[in-house]
Amino acid sequence: MDDTANKNDVGGIAAEQLRQYIERIERLAEEIKALQSDQKDVYAEAKSAGFDTKIMRQIIRLRKMEEHDRSEQEELLDLYKHALGME
Repeated sequence: MDDTANKNDVGGIAAEQLRQYIERIERLAEEIKALQSDQKDVYAEAKSAGFDTKIMRQIIRLRKMEEHDRSEQEELLDLYKHALGME
């Protein structure tokens, strides 16, 4: 085993490879934070244009769902509303 391998392995762990993974994760976390800030700005812009951001968030959540899941949820909602006399 050469000296380079000994320096990179600490307690059986490839230290350099571990450091690279950690740094990549940290960079991604920074990018996510920046994107979340951008997203907040877009919601603020939409709100100032008169849109209801709470409803926008619901629409985004619904758009992420599969069609059959969305239909099932809407049917259950209608059923519950009917049972409570809300329709």
